[in-house]
Amino acid sequence: MKKILITAIFGVLTFGIYSYTQKKEVTEFNKEALSEKLITLNGSETTFGEILKKQQGKTTVIEVWASWCGDCVKNMPKLKELQAANPNVDFIFLSCDKTQEKWQSGISKHELKGDHYLIPDGMKGTFGKAINLDWIPRYIIVDKNGKVALYRAVETDHEKIQTTLNTLK
Repeated sequence: MKKILITAIFGVLTFGIYSYTQKKEVTEFNKEALSEKLITLNGSETTFGEILKKQQGKTTVIEVWASWCGDCVKNMPKLKELQAANPNVDFIFLSCDKTQEKWQSGISKHELKGDHYLIPDGMKGTFGKAINLDWIPRYIIVDKNGKVALYRAVETDHEKIQTTLNTLK
């Protein structure tokens, strides 16, 4: 009985790992993500699609973060190094903060340079689900043609992020 149970568990794990590694790389955002409304610094709404449209012709790094996120805060020096090493790349910050006050305070405190938007329903809301948000900070790179060049990178993936940016120069 133990052998059957162990074999079954091994099979499920193997299949799960295989399925995960065989997932097709995302090269564009789905309609749900593009139509989701985010909040601007002045309190108005704009869709994620409109934000991306303004970036046409530019390589863009999108960071999903929050001021309450320890890994996000710990990663700020690396983020600033990334910005300094890539002056021709635009940076967009999408915050999962719970209030506009905390969000704007976090921008000031960490001196984040780039365009800023608030995800109104946070990490687990509609937008988060639409982009498969499972961890922050999360980085997404969009090329000059609006195609996703790197869909999921986290705070330990700096080499992967820089390598992707190098290929887009």
